[in-house]
Parts: sequence; C-alpha cells; structure tokens
Amino acid sequence: MIKKFVSWNVNGLRACAGKNFLDVFHELDADIFCIQESKLQEGQIELDFPGYYDYWNYAEKKGYSGVAMWTKEKPLSVSYGIGVEEHDHEGRVITAEFEDYYVLTCYTPNSQNELKRLDYRMRWEEDFLRYIHKLAERKPLIYCGDLNVAHQEIDLKNPATNHKNAGFTDEEREKMSKVLSSGFTDSFRYLYPDRTEAYSWWSYRMKARERNVGWRIDYFIVSDVLRDRIRDSVIHAEIPGSDHCPVELQIEL
Repeated sequence: MIKKFVSWNVNGLRACAGKNFLDVFHELDADIFCIQESKLQEGQIELDFPGYYDYWNYAEKKGYSGVAMWTKEKPLSVSYGIGVEEHDHEGRVITAEFEDYYVLTCYTPNSQNELKRLDYRMRWEEDFLRYIHKLAERKPLIYCGDLNVAHQEIDLKNPATNHKNAGFTDEEREKMSKVLSSGFTDSFRYLYPDRTEAYSWWSYRMKARERNVGWRIDYFIVSDVLRDRIRDSVIHAEIPGSDHCPVELQIEL
C-alpha cells in the first residue's frame, strides 16, 4: 500500500489557519500530516479533522517552536522530545510508533544570526543522531521536518554568498552528511539527484519567492532499508500560506 506523508513548517499555525491551512490539509489528504513551528500553546486553536488522531508538542516559551502530527492510523505509542532535558522544553520532536516503522516530525534549532546558537545546534545534532539511531535499531524510521540546513550547493539559490550563514555552514552540512552516511536517505535527492531550483523556503524579503530565490531545508529522510520503496518525493512550491511550502513523501509500506 502506498502511503502519503506531508510535512509543512506553517510559521504560526493560527496565522496559517487564517489563510489556507484547512484547505491544504484536506486537498493533500495525507495518511500522516506533520507541521513545525506551530507557535502556540494548548487550547489556543481548535481544529477538528474527522478521521485523524492528533498529537502536539508545545514549547514552554510562548509563541515559539512547536510541532504537531495528524495520523489516520492510531499509533502503537507516541513520545515527545528526544529524552534530553536541554532540548525537550522547546517542543521540537514527536515520534509515533506503528507496527512496522516509526514516523517522526522534527523542527531543528536554527543557528541564528551571527551563528549565536551554532554550538547549541551542534549538541542538538549529536543528541538527535543518537536518538534516531536507537529508533532505527528497532524499526525503520521515516522522519520529516524543517531541518534548517541546505545540504548541498544545489539546495539553495546562492551558495557562494551564504557559505557561512545559518543553515549553510560547513558544520551544519557535515552533520547532515553524517546522518546520510549512517543508514539514512534523503528521499528527494534519491529520486532527483540533479534537480535544480527545487526549494521549500523563501525569505519574505526582496520578492524572494516570486523570483524563486530559495533554500531546500524541509526534508523526508528514511532508513536506507526503505529507500527502494520510495515512490515519489514532492515539493509543493505552488502552495502559499507560509514562508515554507509543504513537502510530501509517497512510500510503499
């Protein structure tokens, strides 16, 4: 059976819900729909999607971070965070366990202007890698989200001028390489290794989206054992509502 997963950094769910979130949710009709940067606390929004179970992880800091997952199939179990206190108050991860695989939604910390948070980001990367390896030892893993890194030069419009900026530092790119050399596959690049100008995030400034001056920082990563089951990996650049667009994975499970 081919299952469809969708991931979208909505950059504020209340704002996105006031635009087109509900329409996009229904139109894409995903088996599992994940969001990042919900930017809300429990009780601040009411969304009812019949036929879905929903799970939320909120940041302690109001109006910050936050992830959610809607799934048609009820998981065997759901966990929140990665089991490291330093990270888990920021509401960045939900993991759902199913019979034959795990699904995880992730909002990776941004290294920020002047790389103020790069050291923290490096600690996160090491702890997160340990976490996903533990999951993958038990069952294959599919994880998605805004991973806040353009891995290769092909993954952003202007690599030369962004070389030492957050999201395209050597350190962040090396961490992604480490993930992808340790049993995981970038689903989009697996299918489309040479596709250019395929971006999932655009600055709100300088008409960047209109000019397609973007970055590919939203991913579906799968355990290597699943990569031959990938049927498509789609970037929905045509869908507005956020500075990110939804990304989609179709996989036979």
